[in-house]
Amino acid sequence: MSNMQKEDAFYRNLSFGTGGLRGVIGAGTNRINIYTIAKASLGLANYLNKHYENPSVVIGYDSRIKSDVFAKNAASVLAANGIKVRIYDALMPVPALSFATRYYNCNAGVMVTASHNPAKYNGYKAYGPDGCQMTDDAAAIVYDEIQKTDVLHGANYISFAEGVEKGLIQFVGEDCKKALYEAIEARQVRPGLCKTAGLKLVYSPLNGSGLVPVTRVLKDIGITDITIVPEQEYPNGYFTTCSYPNPEIFEALELGL
Repeated sequence: MSNMQKEDAFYRNLSFGTGGLRGVIGAGTNRINIYTIAKASLGLANYLNKHYENPSVVIGYDSRIKSDVFAKNAASVLAANGIKVRIYDALMPVPALSFATRYYNCNAGVMVTASHNPAKYNGYKAYGPDGCQMTDDAAAIVYDEIQKTDVLHGANYISFAEGVEKGLIQFVGEDCKKALYEAIEARQVRPGLCKTAGLKLVYSPLNGSGLVPVTRVLKDIGITDITIVPEQEYPNGYFTTCSYPNPEIFEALELGL
């Protein structure tokens, strides 16, 4: 690592705003790693414990590099600090996290994702009890709590396995997943139309977390002629087929076209 790279990795702390944390994965206070994730989680725990009785959080994660590791890391810190945790047992997209936050009447949600950024990024997005991104006021309080924590030794943990054994960490249930699909399908403008419309569909998850929920809903509403872009079908946090996995840019859709 060059001196310039070292300086960039350590010259500041990652900022925590309305969208939470986002940064390059790697060592340093200006990077996303288990220490900065733990620090953010302790800050969130302190905020919740000061503002709610018996607070609870839902955690989701996507296909990005180490997303599952960071999600379990966050769960371990939250559980060690008196927060009841629900966590998805597999990757799911952001709207599923928002839905579960409301479904379980949780006080906050955490999504480990960096949205459409390149593969070297990951992030920690915080959501309020309404399933929307945390407000500026709440984020500012969480950030103040984060600043009080030493990045290497400040956050206390229990192991993820211990949290599960003690019932402090539970998985999002099949009832919640089913309720999400039912809520989506209930919003059809003309129910039953898709079954007879003869639609042909090309779909790409862009190596992300949409494959399971999207194909489930399409099947449920009767769309069966679906071509999935094979190179982009399965989760792959390296995004080797589209270096910037954003459906708003042409390159991301090129293989689908």
